[in-house]
Amino acid sequence: MRVAIVTHVVRHNDGQGRVNHEIARAALDEGIAVTLIASHVAPDLLEHPLVRWVPMRIGRWWPTNLLRQQVFAIRSAQWLRAHRREFDVLHVNGFITWAPADVNTAHFVHSGWFASKYYPFGITKGVWSGYQYVYTRLNAMLERWAYRRSRVITAVSQKVAAEIRSIGLTPRNRVDVIYNGVDTRGFATASGDRAKFKLPQSAFLLLFVGDLRTPRKNLGTVLRALKHLPHHVQIAVAGYLPGSPYPEEARALGIADRVHFLGLVKEMPVLMHSVDAFVFPSRYEAMSLSLLEAMAAGLPVVTARTAGGAEIITPECGIVLDDPDDPQALANAIGRLAGDDNRRRAMGVAASELATGFGWARMAAQYIALYRQIAGLREDRSRNGASDVDVVTRNLLTTPPRGADGA
Repeated sequence: MRVAIVTHVVRHNDGQGRVNHEIARAALDEGIAVTLIASHVAPDLLEHPLVRWVPMRIGRWWPTNLLRQQVFAIRSAQWLRAHRREFDVLHVNGFITWAPADVNTAHFVHSGWFASKYYPFGITKGVWSGYQYVYTRLNAMLERWAYRRSRVITAVSQKVAAEIRSIGLTPRNRVDVIYNGVDTRGFATASGDRAKFKLPQSAFLLLFVGDLRTPRKNLGTVLRALKHLPHHVQIAVAGYLPGSPYPEEARALGIADRVHFLGLVKEMPVLMHSVDAFVFPSRYEAMSLSLLEAMAAGLPVVTARTAGGAEIITPECGIVLDDPDDPQALANAIGRLAGDDNRRRAMGVAASELATGFGWARMAAQYIALYRQIAGLREDRSRNGASDVDVVTRNLLTTPPRGADGA
Protein backbone atom coordinates (compact mmCIF):
# COMPACT_ATOMS: atom_id res chain seq x y z
CA MET A 1 0.00 0.00 0.00
CA ARG A 2 1.14 3.54 -0.77
CA VAL A 3 -0.02 6.54 1.25
CA ALA A 4 0.51 10.27 0.69
CA ILE A 5 0.14 12.73 3.58
CA VAL A 6 -0.15 16.48 3.05
CA THR A 7 0.76 18.64 6.03
CA HIS A 8 2.93 21.68 6.66
CA VAL A 9 5.42 20.02 9.02
CA VAL A 10 6.09 16.48 10.21
CA ARG A 11 7.99 16.61 13.50
CA HIS A 12 7.76 15.93 17.21
CA ASN A 13 7.48 19.47 18.58
CA ASP A 14 4.36 20.50 16.69
CA GLY A 15 0.79 19.47 17.51
CA GLN A 16 -0.49 18.56 14.04
CA GLY A 17 3.06 17.72 12.97
CA ARG A 18 3.39 15.22 15.81
CA VAL A 19 0.14 13.50 14.86
CA ASN A 20 1.32 13.04 11.28
CA HIS A 21 4.78 11.97 12.41
CA GLU A 22 3.30 9.16 14.51
CA ILE A 23 0.98 8.06 11.70
CA ALA A 24 3.86 8.01 9.22
CA ARG A 25 6.15 6.12 11.60
CA ALA A 26 3.50 3.47 12.30
CA ALA A 27 2.75 3.08 8.58
CA LEU A 28 6.44 2.60 7.80
CA ASP A 29 6.72 -0.01 10.55
CA GLU A 30 4.02 -1.99 8.70
CA GLY A 31 5.82 -1.75 5.37
CA ILE A 32 3.58 0.96 3.92
CA ALA A 33 5.31 3.39 1.55
CA VAL A 34 4.73 6.99 2.67
CA THR A 35 4.98 10.14 0.56
CA LEU A 36 5.13 13.33 2.63
CA ILE A 37 4.13 16.56 0.88
CA ALA A 38 5.35 19.05 3.46
CA SER A 39 7.60 22.03 4.12
CA HIS A 40 9.57 20.24 6.81
CA VAL A 41 10.06 16.56 7.69
CA ALA A 42 11.87 15.22 10.73
CA PRO A 43 15.29 13.70 9.81
CA ASP A 44 14.48 10.35 11.47
CA LEU A 45 11.72 9.76 8.91
CA LEU A 46 13.85 10.78 5.95
CA GLU A 47 16.30 8.02 6.77
CA HIS A 48 13.68 5.35 6.07
CA PRO A 49 13.87 3.74 2.60
CA LEU A 50 10.06 3.77 2.18
CA VAL A 51 9.78 7.54 2.69
CA ARG A 52 9.59 10.02 -0.16
CA TRP A 53 9.60 13.71 0.70
CA VAL A 54 8.12 16.22 -1.71
CA PRO A 55 9.37 19.58 -0.35
CA MET A 56 6.93 22.48 -0.38
CA ARG A 57 9.32 25.33 0.40
CA ILE A 58 7.30 28.50 0.79
CA GLY A 59 9.44 31.62 1.13
CA ARG A 60 9.02 33.85 4.15
CA TRP A 61 8.83 36.83 1.84
CA TRP A 62 5.09 36.22 1.43
CA PRO A 63 3.69 38.86 3.82
CA THR A 64 1.04 36.84 5.73
CA ASN A 65 0.25 33.27 6.77
CA LEU A 66 -2.91 33.54 4.69
CA LEU A 67 -0.90 34.01 1.50
CA ARG A 68 1.74 31.43 2.44
CA GLN A 69 -0.96 28.84 3.04
CA GLN A 70 -2.53 29.56 -0.34
CA VAL A 71 0.81 29.16 -2.09
CA PHE A 72 1.25 25.80 -0.32
CA ALA A 73 -2.28 24.75 -1.31
CA ILE A 74 -1.74 25.59 -4.98
CA ARG A 75 1.71 24.03 -5.31
CA SER A 76 0.74 20.84 -3.48
CA ALA A 77 -2.36 20.46 -5.68
CA GLN A 78 -0.26 20.86 -8.81
CA TRP A 79 2.08 18.08 -7.69
CA LEU A 80 -0.79 15.82 -6.64
CA ARG A 81 -2.56 16.27 -9.95
CA ALA A 82 0.52 15.02 -11.78
CA HIS A 83 1.31 12.13 -9.39
CA ARG A 84 -2.08 10.93 -8.06
CA ARG A 85 -1.71 7.43 -9.55
CA GLU A 86 1.46 6.86 -7.52
CA PHE A 87 -0.36 6.20 -4.23
CA ASP A 88 -3.50 4.47 -2.99
CA VAL A 89 -4.64 6.82 -0.23
CA LEU A 90 -4.38 10.60 0.03
CA HIS A 91 -4.55 11.99 3.58
CA VAL A 92 -4.78 15.77 4.10
CA ASN A 93 -5.35 18.01 7.11
CA GLY A 94 -8.18 20.52 6.86
CA PHE A 95 -7.88 22.90 3.93
CA ILE A 96 -4.24 22.50 3.04
CA THR A 97 -4.44 21.72 -0.66
CA TRP A 98 -6.86 22.18 -3.54
CA ALA A 99 -6.78 18.45 -4.26
CA PRO A 100 -9.74 16.26 -3.15
CA ALA A 101 -8.74 13.68 -0.51
CA ASP A 102 -9.58 10.21 0.71
CA VAL A 103 -9.01 11.11 4.37
CA ASN A 104 -9.16 14.61 5.83
CA THR A 105 -8.26 15.11 9.48
CA ALA A 106 -9.96 18.09 11.12
CA HIS A 107 -7.63 19.54 13.75
CA PHE A 108 -9.53 22.85 13.93
CA VAL A 109 -12.83 24.13 12.56
CA HIS A 110 -12.66 27.82 11.73
CA SER A 111 -16.42 28.05 11.28
CA GLY A 112 -16.83 26.68 14.81
CA TRP A 113 -14.47 29.27 16.25
CA PHE A 114 -16.14 32.05 14.24
CA ALA A 115 -19.59 31.02 15.49
CA SER A 116 -18.45 30.97 19.10
CA LYS A 117 -19.80 33.73 21.31
CA TYR A 118 -16.21 34.19 22.49
CA TYR A 119 -14.90 35.08 19.03
CA PRO A 120 -13.26 38.49 19.65
CA PHE A 121 -12.27 39.79 16.20
CA GLY A 122 -14.12 42.17 13.90
CA ILE A 123 -13.53 43.97 10.64
CA THR A 124 -13.92 47.37 12.32
CA LYS A 125 -11.70 46.72 15.36
CA GLY A 126 -8.35 47.65 13.87
CA VAL A 127 -5.93 46.23 11.30
CA TRP A 128 -4.86 43.12 13.25
CA SER A 129 -8.41 42.30 14.32
CA GLY A 130 -9.65 42.84 10.77
CA TYR A 131 -6.98 40.51 9.40
CA GLN A 132 -7.94 37.80 11.90
CA TYR A 133 -11.60 38.22 10.92
CA VAL A 134 -10.83 37.81 7.21
CA TYR A 135 -8.47 34.91 7.94
CA THR A 136 -11.15 33.04 9.89
CA ARG A 137 -13.95 33.69 7.40
CA LEU A 138 -11.87 32.67 4.40
CA ASN A 139 -10.58 29.53 6.10
CA ALA A 140 -14.11 28.59 7.11
CA MET A 141 -15.19 28.68 3.46
CA LEU A 142 -12.11 26.79 2.25
CA GLU A 143 -12.50 24.11 4.92
CA ARG A 144 -16.10 23.55 3.92
CA TRP A 145 -14.93 23.01 0.34
CA ALA A 146 -12.22 20.59 1.50
CA TYR A 147 -14.46 18.54 3.78
CA ARG A 148 -17.19 18.16 1.17
CA ARG A 149 -14.57 16.76 -1.23
CA SER A 150 -13.17 14.23 1.22
CA ARG A 151 -14.44 10.68 1.48
CA VAL A 152 -13.80 10.30 5.20
CA ILE A 153 -13.34 13.19 7.63
CA THR A 154 -11.58 12.20 10.84
CA ALA A 155 -12.42 14.64 13.62
CA VAL A 156 -10.06 14.85 16.59
CA SER A 157 -12.97 15.11 19.05
CA GLN A 158 -16.74 14.73 19.20
CA LYS A 159 -16.94 18.52 19.46
CA VAL A 160 -15.15 18.86 16.13
CA ALA A 161 -17.32 16.15 14.55
CA ALA A 162 -20.46 18.06 15.52
CA GLU A 163 -19.08 21.30 14.08
CA ILE A 164 -18.17 19.62 10.81
CA ARG A 165 -21.65 18.15 10.43
CA SER A 166 -23.16 21.56 11.08
CA ILE A 167 -21.45 23.10 8.03
CA GLY A 168 -23.44 20.86 5.70
CA LEU A 169 -21.86 17.79 4.11
CA THR A 170 -22.99 15.53 1.27
CA PRO A 171 -24.27 11.95 1.56
CA ARG A 172 -20.90 10.70 0.27
CA ASN A 173 -19.02 12.15 3.26
CA ARG A 174 -18.45 10.12 6.39
CA VAL A 175 -17.31 11.59 9.72
CA ASP A 176 -15.32 9.47 12.18
CA VAL A 177 -13.73 10.49 15.47
CA ILE A 178 -10.11 9.52 16.04
CA TYR A 179 -8.71 11.23 19.11
CA ASN A 180 -5.15 12.51 19.07
CA GLY A 181 -2.57 10.43 20.87
CA VAL A 182 -0.07 11.15 23.61
CA ASP A 183 3.28 9.74 24.71
CA THR A 184 1.85 8.04 27.78
CA ARG A 185 5.12 6.39 28.78
CA GLY A 186 7.28 9.50 28.42
CA PHE A 187 4.94 11.72 30.40
CA ALA A 188 4.13 9.12 33.07
CA THR A 189 7.74 8.24 33.90
CA ALA A 190 9.37 11.70 34.01
CA SER A 191 10.59 13.28 37.27
CA GLY A 192 9.90 16.82 38.38
CA ASP A 193 12.59 19.45 38.97
CA ARG A 194 11.38 22.87 40.03
CA ALA A 195 14.93 24.17 40.35
CA LYS A 196 15.51 23.54 36.63
CA PHE A 197 12.76 26.04 35.82
CA LYS A 198 13.52 28.37 38.77
CA LEU A 199 10.10 27.73 40.27
CA PRO A 200 9.30 28.23 43.99
CA GLN A 201 9.61 25.03 45.99
CA SER A 202 6.79 25.67 48.48
CA ALA A 203 4.09 27.12 46.19
CA PHE A 204 1.01 25.31 44.94
CA LEU A 205 1.86 25.50 41.26
CA LEU A 206 -0.55 25.56 38.34
CA LEU A 207 0.59 25.09 34.76
CA PHE A 208 -0.72 26.83 31.66
CA VAL A 209 0.57 25.85 28.19
CA GLY A 210 -0.40 27.59 24.98
CA ASP A 211 0.04 30.41 22.49
CA LEU A 212 0.49 33.56 24.55
CA ARG A 213 -0.22 35.94 21.67
CA THR A 214 -3.89 35.08 21.19
CA PRO A 215 -6.86 35.62 23.52
CA ARG A 216 -8.35 32.27 22.44
CA LYS A 217 -6.26 30.25 24.91
CA ASN A 218 -7.60 32.52 27.67
CA LEU A 219 -4.66 33.08 30.00
CA GLY A 220 -6.22 36.42 30.94
CA THR A 221 -9.06 34.75 32.84
CA VAL A 222 -6.55 32.54 34.65
CA LEU A 223 -4.62 35.62 35.78
CA ARG A 224 -7.79 37.28 37.01
CA ALA A 225 -8.73 34.09 38.88
CA LEU A 226 -5.33 34.16 40.59
CA LYS A 227 -6.36 37.46 42.21
CA HIS A 228 -9.02 35.56 44.16
CA LEU A 229 -6.60 32.94 45.48
CA PRO A 230 -4.02 32.93 48.30
CA HIS A 231 -0.49 34.09 47.52
CA HIS A 232 0.98 30.57 47.68
CA VAL A 233 -1.11 29.58 44.64
CA GLN A 234 1.08 30.49 41.68
CA ILE A 235 1.34 29.58 38.01
CA ALA A 236 4.01 28.52 35.54
CA VAL A 237 3.26 29.65 31.99
CA ALA A 238 4.87 27.89 29.01
CA GLY A 239 4.60 29.39 25.54
CA TYR A 240 6.21 31.74 23.03
CA LEU A 241 6.50 35.05 24.86
CA PRO A 242 7.56 37.82 22.41
CA GLY A 243 4.55 39.97 21.58
CA SER A 244 2.43 38.62 24.44
CA PRO A 245 0.35 41.11 26.44
CA TYR A 246 0.18 38.88 29.53
CA PRO A 247 3.35 39.89 31.40
CA GLU A 248 2.05 43.46 31.46
CA GLU A 249 -1.42 42.24 32.47
CA ALA A 250 0.08 40.30 35.38
CA ARG A 251 1.90 43.45 36.51
CA ALA A 252 -1.29 45.50 36.22
CA LEU A 253 -3.15 42.95 38.36
CA GLY A 254 -0.42 43.06 41.00
CA ILE A 255 0.41 39.35 40.69
CA ALA A 256 3.61 39.48 38.63
CA ASP A 257 5.57 37.75 41.41
CA ARG A 258 3.15 34.79 41.25
CA VAL A 259 3.29 34.28 37.46
CA HIS A 260 6.39 32.53 36.13
CA PHE A 261 6.77 32.98 32.36
CA LEU A 262 9.05 30.23 31.08
CA GLY A 263 8.95 30.80 27.33
CA LEU A 264 9.07 27.76 25.08
CA VAL A 265 9.82 24.61 27.07
CA LYS A 266 11.48 21.58 25.50
CA GLU A 267 11.34 19.31 28.56
CA MET A 268 7.58 19.39 29.00
CA PRO A 269 7.30 16.04 30.85
CA VAL A 270 9.75 17.31 33.49
CA LEU A 271 7.83 20.58 33.83
CA MET A 272 4.49 18.80 34.18
CA HIS A 273 5.89 16.64 36.98
CA SER A 274 7.11 19.83 38.68
CA VAL A 275 3.64 21.33 39.17
CA ASP A 276 0.45 20.41 41.02
CA ALA A 277 -2.38 20.94 38.51
CA PHE A 278 -3.04 21.89 34.91
CA VAL A 279 -5.36 24.79 34.08
CA PHE A 280 -6.65 25.37 30.56
CA PRO A 281 -9.97 27.26 30.15
CA SER A 282 -9.54 27.77 26.40
CA ARG A 283 -12.36 29.68 24.72
CA TYR A 284 -12.15 27.37 21.71
CA GLU A 285 -10.14 24.23 21.18
CA ALA A 286 -10.46 21.24 18.86
CA MET A 287 -8.52 18.71 20.93
CA SER A 288 -5.72 19.97 23.15
CA LEU A 289 -2.55 17.89 23.01
CA SER A 290 -1.22 19.62 26.12
CA LEU A 291 -4.34 18.58 28.04
CA LEU A 292 -3.72 14.93 27.15
CA GLU A 293 -0.07 15.32 28.10
CA ALA A 294 -0.98 16.78 31.49
CA MET A 295 -3.31 13.89 32.18
CA ALA A 296 -0.62 11.39 31.15
CA ALA A 297 1.71 13.14 33.60
CA GLY A 298 -0.79 12.54 36.40
CA LEU A 299 -2.09 16.09 36.76
CA PRO A 300 -5.68 16.93 37.66
CA VAL A 301 -7.03 19.33 35.05
CA VAL A 302 -9.28 22.37 35.23
CA THR A 303 -10.73 23.27 31.85
CA ALA A 304 -13.95 24.52 30.20
CA ARG A 305 -16.59 22.93 27.99
CA THR A 306 -15.45 25.16 25.13
CA ALA A 307 -12.12 23.32 25.03
CA GLY A 308 -11.97 20.24 22.84
CA GLY A 309 -10.93 17.38 25.07
CA ALA A 310 -13.23 18.45 27.88
CA GLU A 311 -15.62 15.75 26.65
CA ILE A 312 -13.25 13.02 27.89
CA ILE A 313 -12.72 14.56 31.35
CA THR A 314 -14.56 12.73 34.12
CA PRO A 315 -15.29 14.20 37.59
CA GLU A 316 -12.74 11.75 38.98
CA CYS A 317 -9.83 13.34 37.08
CA GLY A 318 -10.73 16.98 36.52
CA ILE A 319 -13.11 19.90 36.74
CA VAL A 320 -14.93 21.20 33.65
CA LEU A 321 -16.39 24.70 33.89
CA ASP A 322 -19.42 25.89 31.93
CA ASP A 323 -18.05 29.39 31.28
CA PRO A 324 -14.36 29.87 30.38
CA ASP A 325 -14.61 33.58 31.18
CA ASP A 326 -15.74 33.32 34.81
CA PRO A 327 -12.64 34.04 36.95
CA GLN A 328 -14.48 33.43 40.23
CA ALA A 329 -15.69 29.98 39.18
CA LEU A 330 -12.18 29.18 37.97
CA ALA A 331 -10.70 30.37 41.27
CA ASN A 332 -13.18 28.22 43.21
CA ALA A 333 -12.21 25.14 41.18
CA ILE A 334 -8.50 25.75 41.67
CA GLY A 335 -9.09 26.44 45.36
CA ARG A 336 -10.74 23.05 45.81
CA LEU A 337 -7.62 21.35 44.47
CA ALA A 338 -5.19 23.55 46.39
CA GLY A 339 -7.06 22.94 49.64
CA ASP A 340 -7.30 19.15 49.45
CA ASP A 341 -4.07 17.27 48.73
CA ASN A 342 -5.71 13.85 48.96
CA ARG A 343 -8.37 14.74 46.42
CA ARG A 344 -5.81 16.31 44.10
CA ARG A 345 -3.58 13.23 44.18
CA ALA A 346 -6.52 10.88 43.59
CA MET A 347 -7.62 12.98 40.61
CA GLY A 348 -4.08 12.87 39.23
CA VAL A 349 -4.03 9.09 39.42
CA ALA A 350 -7.41 8.91 37.67
CA ALA A 351 -6.19 11.30 34.97
CA SER A 352 -3.12 9.16 34.33
CA GLU A 353 -5.23 6.01 34.08
CA LEU A 354 -7.63 7.65 31.63
CA ALA A 355 -4.75 8.89 29.47
CA THR A 356 -3.46 5.35 28.95
CA GLY A 357 -6.31 4.83 26.48
CA PHE A 358 -4.97 7.62 24.24
CA GLY A 359 -1.52 6.38 23.28
CA TRP A 360 0.05 7.24 19.92
CA ALA A 361 0.04 3.58 18.87
CA ARG A 362 -3.74 3.35 19.31
CA MET A 363 -4.32 6.50 17.28
CA ALA A 364 -1.98 5.44 14.48
CA ALA A 365 -3.55 1.97 14.30
CA GLN A 366 -6.96 3.55 13.71
CA TYR A 367 -5.64 5.61 10.79
CA ILE A 368 -3.85 2.63 9.25
CA ALA A 369 -7.03 0.54 9.51
CA LEU A 370 -8.84 3.31 7.67
CA TYR A 371 -6.13 3.46 5.00
CA ARG A 372 -6.39 -0.29 4.44
CA GLN A 373 -10.15 -0.07 4.10
CA ILE A 374 -9.98 2.70 1.51
CA ALA A 375 -7.18 1.01 -0.45
CA GLY A 376 -9.07 -2.29 -0.39
CA LEU A 377 -12.25 -0.71 -1.71
CA ARG A 378 -10.32 0.98 -4.49
CA GLU A 379 -8.71 -2.34 -5.41
CA ASP A 380 -12.13 -4.03 -5.46
CA ARG A 381 -13.49 -1.33 -7.73
CA SER A 382 -10.56 -1.70 -10.10
CA ARG A 383 -10.87 -5.49 -10.17
CA ASN A 384 -14.61 -5.34 -10.90
CA GLY A 385 -14.19 -2.71 -13.59
CA ALA A 386 -16.44 -0.23 -11.77
CA SER A 387 -16.02 3.42 -12.64
CA ASP A 388 -18.64 4.99 -10.44
CA VAL A 389 -17.11 6.49 -7.28
CA ASP A 390 -20.47 6.09 -5.58
CA VAL A 391 -19.90 2.35 -5.38
CA VAL A 392 -16.86 2.93 -3.19
CA THR A 393 -18.60 5.66 -1.25
CA ARG A 394 -21.62 3.49 -0.50
CA ASN A 395 -19.36 0.79 0.96
CA LEU A 396 -17.45 3.34 3.00
CA LEU A 397 -20.62 4.75 4.42
CA THR A 398 -21.83 1.36 5.61
CA THR A 399 -18.56 -0.18 6.87
CA PRO A 400 -16.84 1.53 9.82
CA PRO A 401 -13.03 1.27 9.94
CA ARG A 402 -11.57 -1.20 12.40
CA GLY A 403 -10.65 0.42 15.69
CA ALA A 404 -12.05 3.85 14.86
CA ASP A 405 -14.37 5.62 17.26
CA GLY A 406 -17.41 6.07 15.06
CA ALA A 407 -18.98 9.49 15.30
